[in-house]
Amino acid sequence: MSLPLFTNRVAVLATMHQKQQVMAPILEELGLKVIVPANFNTDIFGTFTREVKRPGTQIEAARIKAQKVLEITGETIAVASEGSFAPHPSLPYISSNREIVIFIDKENDLEIIGEEFSIDTNHSYQIINSVDEAYEFASKVGFPEHGLIVMFDEPKNSSEVFKGITTLDQLTEAVNFVLSHSTTGKAHIETDMRAMYNPTRMKNIEKATRNLISKINSCCQRCSAPGFEITQRIQGLPCELCYAPTLLIKSVIYQCKKCEYKEEKLYPDGAEFADPGQCMYCNP
Repeated sequence: MSLPLFTNRVAVLATMHQKQQVMAPILEELGLKVIVPANFNTDIFGTFTREVKRPGTQIEAARIKAQKVLEITGETIAVASEGSFAPHPSLPYISSNREIVIFIDKENDLEIIGEEFSIDTNHSYQIINSVDEAYEFASKVGFPEHGLIVMFDEPKNSSEVFKGITTLDQLTEAVNFVLSHSTTGKAHIETDMRAMYNPTRMKNIEKATRNLISKINSCCQRCSAPGFEITQRIQGLPCELCYAPTLLIKSVIYQCKKCEYKEEKLYPDGAEFADPGQCMYCNP
């Protein structure tokens, strides 16, 4: 939905990894003209291969990228994203991907954040001893549509990194080089999580951008500012059998970032009662 607040304004997308492929068409639904600055090096704000440490938290890193691109271009709207990969908090043996998309409008003093949390990721790594083991790893992670990275397994050679591997010849050459120059006789192989080399991650960035747009299109009933979003979830949905409160969500609190107006909405999941199977008394 096009909003008058953003119609025909320029939004600078802080990326060097082709994220505009999925983000730009969605952002343009607001009426924005999306541009990508030339030669904007986002690697200085952190790399997945750990040569450069991310500055601060995931949100802070995205914010710094957006602020920097505003400074460089002189525009008033910037969008930046930041991804992270870690074991799932409830399922520690499964990798998860959290994508953050931050929208900053200096003219209207707005900061709105969209996000996507997903277990749909091929994030993986392995220590290998041979090219055959590299091929086996590659077959499990969606190669060659998904790129790979090969590096040394010892800290002293950590600067020698082969990124963006998308062919068997590249993979063979990189693995053979590392194995022949390694003091351990091993190599480290991992998925390349940069967006242009990882279509699975790119889909999660697209979903995070969709989440951002839904928040922007949610406007405060008092002051009409975009970004009227959920800031608190309240447990206590009553059991359908005994009416005791459960750990399921009973209501949510929406709050405006501009005027701080709050509104409580009951039963956000569409159910007024919880299944007795979720009740600590009916199903101890």
